[in-house]
Amino acid sequence: MPQLNTHINFNGNAQEAFNFYQSVFGGSFTKIIRFKDLPGLDAEVSEQEAQKIMHIALPVGDNILSGNDVPAFMGTVNELEHRSKIALRAQSRQEAEHLFKGLSQGGTIEMPLEDSPWGTYFAMFRDRFGIEWMIEYDVNQG
Repeated sequence: MPQLNTHINFNGNAQEAFNFYQSVFGGSFTKIIRFKDLPGLDAEVSEQEAQKIMHIALPVGDNILSGNDVPAFMGTVNELEHRSKIALRAQSRQEAEHLFKGLSQGGTIEMPLEDSPWGTYFAMFRDRFGIEWMIEYDVNQG
């Protein structure tokens, strides 16, 4: 079975967002590549664009959360129109609470962390960068 990882696009604040995610999940970045680090692009991008993140990766458990800044020549990402959510399955109620408290800080809560009608401990929110998250702990899954 393939591993499913998540990749997020940003409008110039990928480094800030990933520093925030690292503060919640811990760990170390496995890669940080800026547009200036790509051979042959130095003449094609402005200094501001050169500093943007071309690729960043943070291991989260057995998965990788990765992202990048979208260069201006490609347009902007509508950060309030993501049509998908990152779903995290916590290993305990305490882990669910830690993740919810950390990731929702400064964001907008759609469903607070509480026991759901379908029998899990569940929350849904948008973080301060506009990324949508779901956190769930299923007592039957342990």
